[in-house]
Amino acid sequence: MRKPILLLLMIVTGLISKAQYAGYTLMLELKNFKTSFSAAAQKTTSIKSDFVQEKNLSMLSEKITSKGKFWFKKDNQVRMEYSAPFQYLLVINKDKVFIKDGQKQNTINTKSNKLFQQINKITVDCVQGNVLNNPDFKIRVFESKGGFLVELTPISKGLKDFFKTINVIIDKKDYAVASIEMNENSGDNTVIRFSNKEMNTNIPDALFAIK
Repeated sequence: MRKPILLLLMIVTGLISKAQYAGYTLMLELKNFKTSFSAAAQKTTSIKSDFVQEKNLSMLSEKITSKGKFWFKKDNQVRMEYSAPFQYLLVINKDKVFIKDGQKQNTINTKSNKLFQQINKITVDCVQGNVLNNPDFKIRVFESKGGFLVELTPISKGLKDFFKTINVIIDKKDYAVASIEMNENSGDNTVIRFSNKEMNTNIPDALFAIK
């Protein structure tokens, strides 16, 4: 069970928590940011993009780099397909999560697993612009010339056992998520960067089908 949970957590990943981030300034007034972020997210019905994931393991000096395709469609539908260096598929469709690792397949109902419920909520909230209202985290927002850094520090037990922080980097131009970063309590660090984004394009429902 731990492996699929960790892979799902990579969708919503964090930098090491500290009082200040290089190039960023803490925002004390969040009203305008919340309004703009939410408005942009409400206009987003679908996202298609490439992604590159870098995994930094505390026991290894080299990074493990993976890449693949990401799809999102309202409401609560996510597909993350790893193509290199291995094939791995993750599909979220409302309350169900489907995972395919090689020949192994697993379907999980998040209603029966509180941690999966929390992870599912983070994933969708990040894309739909509701992450600032998630009660499972203490939230701070930092601003730079080109974007925003939303620092999520877990306060609920399940997530707190895995993470120090989960950070979401948001592009100031369009308020779209540019990268998601994770710092685990184990010392491992994961960063997922999105590129070649296509917004509000037609995406077939079949991509998110879970039997």
